[in-house]
Amino acid sequence: MPSPVTRFIVAITASLSLSAIVAAQSSGKPFDPDFVRNLESLQETLIEKEVTGSNVILVGRDGEIVHRSVRNSGRQGDRDITEETLFPIWSMSKPITIVAMMTLHEQGLFDWNDPVSKYIPCFADLTVREGDTVRPAKTPLRVIDLMTHRSGYSYYPSVPGIPPRHDQPQQSQTKFKDLQEFCEVAAAYPLDFDPGTDFRYGINQAILGRLVEVLSGRPFGTYLEEAIFEPLGMTETSFVLDAERRARFQPLYINIGDLNGYTNLLDELNYDPDSKAHFGGEGLVSRPDDYAKFCEMLANKGDFRGRRILSPESIEAIRTVYSEDIFPELMPGVDMGFSVFVTTDPESEGHNTPLGVFGWSGYHNTHFFVDPDSNAWAIFMSRARDFNGTIPPRLRAAVYGERSSN
Repeated sequence: MPSPVTRFIVAITASLSLSAIVAAQSSGKPFDPDFVRNLESLQETLIEKEVTGSNVILVGRDGEIVHRSVRNSGRQGDRDITEETLFPIWSMSKPITIVAMMTLHEQGLFDWNDPVSKYIPCFADLTVREGDTVRPAKTPLRVIDLMTHRSGYSYYPSVPGIPPRHDQPQQSQTKFKDLQEFCEVAAAYPLDFDPGTDFRYGINQAILGRLVEVLSGRPFGTYLEEAIFEPLGMTETSFVLDAERRARFQPLYINIGDLNGYTNLLDELNYDPDSKAHFGGEGLVSRPDDYAKFCEMLANKGDFRGRRILSPESIEAIRTVYSEDIFPELMPGVDMGFSVFVTTDPESEGHNTPLGVFGWSGYHNTHFFVDPDSNAWAIFMSRARDFNGTIPPRLRAAVYGERSSN
């Protein structure tokens, strides 16, 4: 009986040419010989098991896209992915914010150990919650703490499904008119621990967005346009959805408990063209081929087709480990750099991913990794909840192959 998955591949790359296969193995760590078949099998399985709806994968090496495939579900309420489809990339916004900070650091505008209060004064007198009490923080919040998720801030609410308290700094474009307002609420809220003493995934890039504004003298979105999007030709990546862009926004597939179907009603962010609350950890909308240019630049150690965006030293800084075993059950074998996972123990991962590969994921199941030592990268995009933490290692395993048990 034929698979229910519609086997659709974008016409311009319907099959890999021999030259593309050669390019996939041209330098660095070789891809698995069956990586194309592995990836297409992964895409189909995710649809058949109702993990995602329609999905797309792009893989690049040495400045070329060597594999591109779309699998459409054909299900009622889903929409076929085209070259014009837009996705909310959620936490895949974080590496873009990190790169923005790296460009400002290369200009000498701040030091990693600077207190954040030097630039955003409301962070001067932070507090820490200990049980039922709140005390003054023993250490200042530094820029490096925001870059590495060692600030003491979490995400709010910390328990899924429970609405946030009125005083919690949740990324809301209806509550906050701009990033300074958000920072003032964040600064007034107690931290989970003293800055720099532990790891906790949280709202750090939203605060970094405001820091970019102060350091650059530009609105956050404007600086991203000038420093990253325009040089890379990322014309479809933005914090905004106008009527034309919203018509290309992929529906959300939700499969949680008794809910199973497609909707356009759970965006969570409003992507309002008039909003200035542009959250650097969550807020961007992009297209696979746009984000591929960002990955190409990272994989080529900061150079994009002859135009340097970052120095090789900045790429190395991004994948320098600051916290180990960040999510040992969900993400074995990886540590945390500048808001990206970094592979440090391939044996724990169970496949042949090289050391030093880095990347991240988004809430609605967008995922990417970059391998600067092999000038290679891969992107998976869908729009689905719940988040599935098995997709990133399966994506890497499909590209690099499973580790032999011998």
